[in-house]
Amino acid sequence: MDLGLAGRGALITGAARGIGKAEADALAAEGVAVAINDIDEAAALETVEAYRRAGITAIACIGDVSDPADAARVVDAAAAGLGRLDILVNNAGAGWRHMGKLTEEMAVEDWDKIIDTHLRSSFLCTKFAIPHMRRAGFGRIVNTSSINYTGGGRSGVVNYTAAKAGIAGFTRNVAKEVGPHGITVNAIAPGYVETALTERFSDARRRIITGQNPVGRYCRLDEIGALVAYLCSNQAAFINGTLVPLDGGRNDFWWDGN
Repeated sequence: MDLGLAGRGALITGAARGIGKAEADALAAEGVAVAINDIDEAAALETVEAYRRAGITAIACIGDVSDPADAARVVDAAAAGLGRLDILVNNAGAGWRHMGKLTEEMAVEDWDKIIDTHLRSSFLCTKFAIPHMRRAGFGRIVNTSSINYTGGGRSGVVNYTAAKAGIAGFTRNVAKEVGPHGITVNAIAPGYVETALTERFSDARRRIITGQNPVGRYCRLDEIGALVAYLCSNQAAFINGTLVPLDGGRNDFWWDGN
């Protein structure tokens, strides 16, 4: 299927590796010029160089998009460097080292870090991207939530759950604001994804997680990329304000044994 994305320009945050890179890969495969944002400059530049060797138009936009000044600079640099900004994929986030504590034990700094890197960054990049898209009369914004947004799952991730629930609500409201301008805003809600992080799980933990899933496995990175590319396409022009689960059917309470 031709998604009609050739010639578009996209900014993907947190895209030097993992889910963000998979999203960038899928868009690039459809002929989209990509701006790779990350705080890891070396990894971002390495990713961009690999794209360029493959004949893909790509630029690096280094910065912490949870910071207002950095977010504004990154969005404007992406628009200027690509010559346009049609697509924004909000994927930036922080690591598990800021999770794992019960609410009463959680450091305020860990709460702030997760809320800022996931939710605040989505707000900031969206805020600064909308004017570019409104002037063009076209835009696609895809936010990264999680099946954790319902509050299901193990304890010790209250900051992560709050951030992902916030992204789900944020998505719905912004979609109402910008739909009249030809801009759609949607979110994806992955379950466990096959990444470098989950590869480090013990065999016992993996058995519990996959055993709780009707499909019996983790989500693949290419499956996330394919969904994001579709949501950015012309064919998805009437999908707006929606959160799409990628959980193999496991969208109720789940537990990973910890």
